[in-house]
Amino acid sequence: MASPVLDDRTAAPAATAPPAARRTGLFALPEVRWAALSALAFLSALPLDLAGAPAWAWGPLYAVCYAAGGWEPGLEGLRALRATSLDVDLLMVVAALGAAAIGQYLDGGLLIVIFAVSGALEALATRRTADSVRGLLDLAPETAVRLLPAGGEETVEAASLRVGDTVLVRPGERLPADGTVLDGASDVDQASVTGEPLPVPRAAGDGVYAGTLNGAGALRVRVGADPADSVIARIVALVEEASATKAPTQLFVERIEQRYSVGVVVATLLLFAVPLALGADFTETLLRAMTFMIVASPCAVVLATMPPLLSAIATAGRHGVLVKSAVAMERLGETDHVAFDKTGTLTEGAPRVARVRGDASVLALAAAAESDSEHPLARAVMTAAQERGLRVPLATDFVSVPGQGVRAVVDGRTVEVRRAAGDAHADTAVEVVVDGEIRAVLELTDRLREGAPEAVAALTGLTGTAPALLTGDNAGAARRVADAVGISDVRPGLLPEHKAEAVRDGERAGRRVLFVGDGVNDAPALAAAHAGIAMGRAGSDLALETADAVVVRDELAAVPAVIALSRRARRLVVQNLVLAGVCIGALVIWDLVGHLPLPLGVAGHEGSTILVALNGLRLLRDAAWRKASAHRSA
Repeated sequence: MASPVLDDRTAAPAATAPPAARRTGLFALPEVRWAALSALAFLSALPLDLAGAPAWAWGPLYAVCYAAGGWEPGLEGLRALRATSLDVDLLMVVAALGAAAIGQYLDGGLLIVIFAVSGALEALATRRTADSVRGLLDLAPETAVRLLPAGGEETVEAASLRVGDTVLVRPGERLPADGTVLDGASDVDQASVTGEPLPVPRAAGDGVYAGTLNGAGALRVRVGADPADSVIARIVALVEEASATKAPTQLFVERIEQRYSVGVVVATLLLFAVPLALGADFTETLLRAMTFMIVASPCAVVLATMPPLLSAIATAGRHGVLVKSAVAMERLGETDHVAFDKTGTLTEGAPRVARVRGDASVLALAAAAESDSEHPLARAVMTAAQERGLRVPLATDFVSVPGQGVRAVVDGRTVEVRRAAGDAHADTAVEVVVDGEIRAVLELTDRLREGAPEAVAALTGLTGTAPALLTGDNAGAARRVADAVGISDVRPGLLPEHKAEAVRDGERAGRRVLFVGDGVNDAPALAAAHAGIAMGRAGSDLALETADAVVVRDELAAVPAVIALSRRARRLVVQNLVLAGVCIGALVIWDLVGHLPLPLGVAGHEGSTILVALNGLRLLRDAAWRKASAHRSA
């Protein structure tokens, strides 16, 4: 554990893990078990100590607290020391033991518990991210049906496929590799890669991706890339690469920790050794050195940072935004540019019938013909008929034509619902054909999320720059949504790696980019961004794990609100750091140039800690969220 303020991106998830690492459950991790034991022992000892109970009642409990929470950071600190590196882990353990040596068991126990709980949270975040990346790899099937040149077929491991192989993908199966369709027609659900809300028609000559879901038709596909080079595999690699990169804030904190730790240890040793060598009293010299260790310990500095950020996290959580760590909350406030995904983020991710051109009465016939279909377009047509209160008759002789549409007999008439040519006002258009005559055209669009234009406007005001739209959807659909919400920077047709590269371009230009998305295809961009927010209800597991924050209720208004709340928290952090620095500096100077009584040193140290903690807890009030929602902290 490098810092009390943890970054859940500092460890790259492994592609594979031993069975023990794959166990589920909070207490499957040893770090969590040790932290829980340490905290339980501390909380059991605290009331006995404060009530004046005899030492035999609370002493063993403090001992368990120190041992359970301190052995691992202490061991890691010693290992770092062997590598000629001194970090705050060892300093905090020594400070805790020093406090115990002069009877301040409560103070030392608090330090131990803070570090143990922080380490447990870091381990939990690392495991969950690794599990999500492994789950993404599971999108691609383990086996594939390879067609033999001489005729016939064989089942092989998908990992053994090579460029040029031909595979057969039956209805309802996932594609085993990236490639090009040689024969057949079907609708393929590509949402996991491109984020498109609807399955897309695929026929001879069209490209397809590993891990996408085939519809009702069979496809023969020529493999165009080795499994290790597929789009899905590249998504995993991009997430791992970005997760392994430490944020500048983390690197800065580590440098400060190193110097601070060395300075305090050297000063403590000098305060003990020099007077002792000059003939000073051993007990008095030890007491003074331990007093210095206590007053110089960074309790107030730790609490200067954590209470404002943790209070902001708690307040955001009560209002439907889950922020994963203090570092994540801090990053959100540093944002100066926002990029949105389209489908499932600015829109609801489900098509609806926006308009019926022609004979509106045939909508009931179209719904009847679609009643046996599982296609998302069918559900949209059925919903439109129900919303209009239409009676939907029974259909017979249902036939589905992959990539084209459906046909059925309704009330003695042949009804076809098939894709129409592109429409300038809709994402998708379908024709309703009755007995060979086109009677109506249904325009289907993806519904805009409530409050999307207001959220875009608020983010423009907070960051000083207009957001961008990065989407895998086509240019027409992207432009319609952008115009509706007030975005001018539109980049359509992007694969996941292109989204991530667009985010990196912004970072290289000196911007701190916040990316807002929801799907697997958004995970690389979420990981590459300075901060990432995922929409929670329909978001993929990987997007939810990769993002720094999750909007549980899918309310876009929460995005600018949490940024404003983060900025207020960061201002409180600065206030607290100044207060903590002044108090610690004053106590240290008093101990160095004068005689600071131990009780007064402890009182000053604890008093500054309480002050900064109470200042940070101000953000727990609901008024803090209301103020953030009004975007007054821009």
